[in-house]
Amino acid sequence: MITFRKPLEGIDRPQMELDVVIIGGGPAGMACALRLAQLIDAHNAAHPGAPLSKEGICVLEKSREPGQHCLSGALLDPRSMRELLPGFEKEAPLDAEVIKESVWFLSKTGQRKFPIVPPPLRDHGNYVISINRFVKWLAQKVEEAGITIFTGFAGSELLFEHNAHQTAGRDPEIARVTGVRTDDKGVDRNGQPKANFEPGYDLRARITILAEGTRGNCAKQLIERLGLEDPHHAQTYGIGIKELWEIPSGRVAKGEVLYTLGYPLTSKEYGGAWIYGTGDTESGGTLVSVGYVTGLDYEDPRTDPHHVFQAFKEHPFARRLLEGGKMIRYGAKTLPYGGWLTMPRIYGNGWMLLGDSASFLNSQRLKGIHLAIKSGMLAAETAFDALLSGDSSAGTLSEYKASVDASWIREELYPVRNFHQGFEHGLMEGLIKAGVQQVLHGSNLGPDFTNEAGYRRMREIDSLSFWGDRRDPFLGNAKGDGVLAFNRLTDVYHSGTRHEDDQPTHLVIRSLDICNTTCTKQYGNPCQYFCPAAVYEMVETANPGNSTPKKELHIHFANCVHCKTCDIMDPYQIVNWVPPEGGGGPNYDGM
Repeated sequence: MITFRKPLEGIDRPQMELDVVIIGGGPAGMACALRLAQLIDAHNAAHPGAPLSKEGICVLEKSREPGQHCLSGALLDPRSMRELLPGFEKEAPLDAEVIKESVWFLSKTGQRKFPIVPPPLRDHGNYVISINRFVKWLAQKVEEAGITIFTGFAGSELLFEHNAHQTAGRDPEIARVTGVRTDDKGVDRNGQPKANFEPGYDLRARITILAEGTRGNCAKQLIERLGLEDPHHAQTYGIGIKELWEIPSGRVAKGEVLYTLGYPLTSKEYGGAWIYGTGDTESGGTLVSVGYVTGLDYEDPRTDPHHVFQAFKEHPFARRLLEGGKMIRYGAKTLPYGGWLTMPRIYGNGWMLLGDSASFLNSQRLKGIHLAIKSGMLAAETAFDALLSGDSSAGTLSEYKASVDASWIREELYPVRNFHQGFEHGLMEGLIKAGVQQVLHGSNLGPDFTNEAGYRRMREIDSLSFWGDRRDPFLGNAKGDGVLAFNRLTDVYHSGTRHEDDQPTHLVIRSLDICNTTCTKQYGNPCQYFCPAAVYEMVETANPGNSTPKKELHIHFANCVHCKTCDIMDPYQIVNWVPPEGGGGPNYDGM
């Protein structure tokens, strides 16, 4: 029997009374904290007789140190940072300013360069960065501004004024978030306290700000409990898989950006690759960010995003750039593709949603960091007004949504609101629709597209039988040659992932019977393919009374890189990703 990680019940918990708790220390959360500190400093300078305190404001971050779980390509549009910290370029860890872009279409063995770079992919003036180092730097600014960051503490569950069984507890106009419970530490694999047990804190806050990134644990609780998403515009996702490489100099210039479409995906799938030149190494080589995003709305349950990435690197286009180089680091992260139309309600009584948790990402430009930062700034301004007035009701916090609507966030996201949805029926149709939208400033020749969750597009194995014994490179696990392409376990090793072994698994599966029987028959257990970290494995076991062994699902939770693909793409929606003991997970140092 598998025991799943959840806060222990019936124990006394330490409590803290706070003004604002920010769950998540990524770019959105850090920008929110820093902007709030700036506003308080300005207020206190202007009103020394009625100062506001920063002592009741904190950031919760589940990793051991800021930035450790942050992963992106990454390209930074500097617009929001210039508003938050004018002149930030002089001290921020920026690897390179973009000097050159190109876009390529790949066939199985060849490539064709686009004659012009599409306007959304023109990156001159943007910066190649390590989001890990950038968030570390932002965290230093936050602490220098007097805001406390609690690292190694995960938000386990939200605290509400009413329980979920009361009508008021599920009504977004009435329900009030009153804080967050952090994870228990020192719980063994059977769910029992160990000698070093420490109960999680109940952090009672006037305002709770959720900035957990894609498919955040607490944000998911809130969205599902209060029904904050429009069912006609379900969120859709992609998974980005990245490796950091050192390659021979002269192949990719510092500040050069390359994008690809096509192979190894077919015209039915959505995705593409990137290669960014980040700079020179001490040994005379060039450091490059290499990655592939696969849309999590494919039909074939055998599709393996990790294998897609490995197959891309073996293509002649990528091979000539990477051959003779060395892979240094690995990581994987999901991202929200749905955009403006899939944005949930982002405010309520005592709470606000930021960044990737709230769908602030431009899938046409493949960028979201600047939007996350701006959303954090706007939320901070609303929180500041709420602290001054002493009112954190939905009426007051609705100013956050009004500010978003009046800002350049809407100017950027609304015209591309139908972009990803237009690719639901394939690449070529999507490109045509994208062209129409470009001319019509985001509109279609009809109403806005609706869309369903990506996992609902997955087809049962029996319906794929007419395809025969396919050997497409994106199906099944990659073995890798260990030089250019790698298997999952090799990549996980390079992610620096560490978890305490003696703890309950943080991957909550509502029914293993479904996994071992129904899912095997209908979908062939897609978890063993879509997970980029070899967490899920179908293992042959003895089958009493039958000479044919049976297969059962084994969960290697210690491999988990916290991408949350399983939570998103499971066809039965019976997998729930919850935070492991705080501090555990990948170490994306330099990524």
